Amino acid sequence: MSLPLSLSAYRLLMRCAAPLAVPLLQHRARAGKEDPDRRNERLGRPTFPRPPGRLVWLHGASVGESLVLASLVEAFAADRPDLRFLVTTGTMTSARLMAKRLPPVAKHQYLPIDTGSAVRGFLDYWTPDLAVFAESELWPNLVIETAARDIPMALVNARMNDRSLANWNKRPDSARYLLGCFDWIGAADSRTRNGLENLTGKAITLAGNLKLEARAETADPKALAQIRDTIGDRPVWLAASTHPGEEAIVLHAHALTLKTHPDALLILAPRHPERGDEVARLIDKQGFRGVRRSAGETPAPADQIWLADTLGEMPLWYACAPAALIAGSLVPDIGGHNPIEASQAGTAVLSGEHTASFDDLYAVYRQHKAMITVSTAASIAAALDRVWAHRGPSIKAARAAIAEASGGAMATSLAALDALLEGGKGTEIEP
Repeated sequence: MSLPLSLSAYRLLMRCAAPLAVPLLQHRARAGKEDPDRRNERLGRPTFPRPPGRLVWLHGASVGESLVLASLVEAFAADRPDLRFLVTTGTMTSARLMAKRLPPVAKHQYLPIDTGSAVRGFLDYWTPDLAVFAESELWPNLVIETAARDIPMALVNARMNDRSLANWNKRPDSARYLLGCFDWIGAADSRTRNGLENLTGKAITLAGNLKLEARAETADPKALAQIRDTIGDRPVWLAASTHPGEEAIVLHAHALTLKTHPDALLILAPRHPERGDEVARLIDKQGFRGVRRSAGETPAPADQIWLADTLGEMPLWYACAPAALIAGSLVPDIGGHNPIEASQAGTAVLSGEHTASFDDLYAVYRQHKAMITVSTAASIAAALDRVWAHRGPSIKAARAAIAEASGGAMATSLAALDALLEGGKGTEIEP
């Protein structure tokens, strides 16, 4: 299959942009967005030796995907002690997480930028025996160059919302080419399976959602003990991963809650911590007493809101809040966020109605009565009353929902990867 015109144009553009890579990485490092000591990895230059033997390379975009990959590596390594693993991600937060989570048989590197020279340098050095991509992180040069070397390729936990699928359908030739590079694709949900089958004209395995079987990051015990000492026995709730337009609803809900629970504490965690100043101004404008985690502040008994404008601390907030609103769901066009981490921490899940990105999962949650659907400030306040009175959804129900929704994704994916590794490209893998 010849390279579509749009992909040819992309490769030409990236070739022309390659000389700008070093100054761009330097600028990002000064801004705190790149690790200055590991910038060479982004240029396809390794920072440690390739381990001997067979190497499985796995790539995921950020924290959520890296947790999936860490669990996949742990399970794969248990079955195949002869293998070694390389995990690549693109963010500093995920790199720190991988340093803590990966077993000794696995190492982390930053993903090379998507220029031909960086990608070729990366592949020339690591020469993986199997390439595994997670979800929808498909950089064209990375995919094309990997396929050109006849490295068996798998796309695991493929998950796309309606908007993503619509964007793929605007470039069907490019979509078919890139997706056609993969020897096996395991879809996380039926929407993705159906959408990819329409795009590719090929059968796609409905493997189930690996995120439901991934071992969640746990809270640091010392930090958690300090936070619990700070909060004491106050009623507390978490608004997790909020977006613009949602904080106003959340703050109204907290104002209503304070009328019946005057000592209640709201932990407000914006999806993007760089919005901390904006959210802090909103808190102040509405007359709340608040403190900021990014400033090292902790709430006194008179403080009503703790603005959690930091990265990588969500496990702490879930562990100390009996109720969590999983945001991204109160306003349209975002699609909601994953409730699994909250449930694994034993936190009752509240969610708005806009959950297009996780519809299959939330449908199972609703079926098991493992969540409370909210849409207004008043309904959030009422849901908090239920949870604090021990009349909310049970953790047992959430666990049952997770078990049903996962669909044996880990076993299905591992079997497919093992078959690819042993049979190479062209191996027939049963759905």
